[in-house]
Amino acid sequence: MANNDSHSGKRLTLKDVAAKADVSPITVSRVVNGYDGVRANVREKVEAAIAELGYIPNRSASVLASSKSKLIGVLIPSLSNVVFNDVLRGIYDIATPANYQVLLFNTHYSAAEEERAIRTLLGQSPEGLIITGGEQTTAAKAMLQASAVPVVQIMGEVDNPIDINVGFSHFDAGAAVAQLLLDKSYSKIGFIGARMDRRTCERLAGFEHVLSAANSLDKTRVITTPEPSSVSKGALLFRELMTITKGDCDAVFCCNDDLALGVLHESKKMQLKVPEKFGICGFNDIEMAAYAEPALSTVRVNRYNMGSKAMEVIFEKITSPGDKTTPIANYINTGFELVTRKSTR
Repeated sequence: MANNDSHSGKRLTLKDVAAKADVSPITVSRVVNGYDGVRANVREKVEAAIAELGYIPNRSASVLASSKSKLIGVLIPSLSNVVFNDVLRGIYDIATPANYQVLLFNTHYSAAEEERAIRTLLGQSPEGLIITGGEQTTAAKAMLQASAVPVVQIMGEVDNPIDINVGFSHFDAGAAVAQLLLDKSYSKIGFIGARMDRRTCERLAGFEHVLSAANSLDKTRVITTPEPSSVSKGALLFRELMTITKGDCDAVFCCNDDLALGVLHESKKMQLKVPEKFGICGFNDIEMAAYAEPALSTVRVNRYNMGSKAMEVIFEKITSPGDKTTPIANYINTGFELVTRKSTR
């Protein structure tokens, strides 16, 4: 039967659990904080008492006692974007076995929301922070630099990282796609982009740089929107592209696979032969890209490795804060890979 002390105004303590399990309070503390050296049968007794009483550890007291919160703050711009699923899986796969908890914040692509989340997280005494990109406000950067907490900025290459940067060059990735399409003899190449965050803008910049050098850049073939990406948005923007250019376009690079799948769907309705007469390339290599018909050429990014590497770097800094013999590079390039499938020649 559940204990009702919590509803009588009395907060359950370690002593209550210790009395229930017939062990010392320090033994309960060791179990709660995940320390080794507690016998299995004793640990089971304590865990059973915790479950029966409904005891919730006082994390603030634990932090004060040990200077260790066992918390990692993670800030991403979207929970609905599947791109971040693999990143989070990489983070959790390293954090969970080490008995660390992840506090996840969705910043909704807002620098102001991100600043508020950083202020809240730092108030929880995290042992590390993982943040998407490098577009923090001046106030947010000041808080992070003053915190002395390991900070890893992920997803893209960041100029002057606050601490450590784990990612890749979106400019180089966009340039590589442009060169790929040129090498496959497409010459009237368009671009479709949505949301237009910093990483998407860098892909576009790299793309335009290569086309400009090849005298193949036509700005009328660049169609963008600040609205979120979707398959339907890709179809809509593709119709806009073909209307503006009067069909004078033989390939398109989409800033993500959702848009590219929309273009692929719409090209069939327009009876455009893909890839013979029209080439399509996406970005991210989501699962559907390989199963589309024809299969979608795209850019593969090792998102899982980005998340796991970010956590590994934080643990290195936590466990060896003063170790100067093996310094951690402030930029770790996780790279990208062009995946050529049947949507391009």
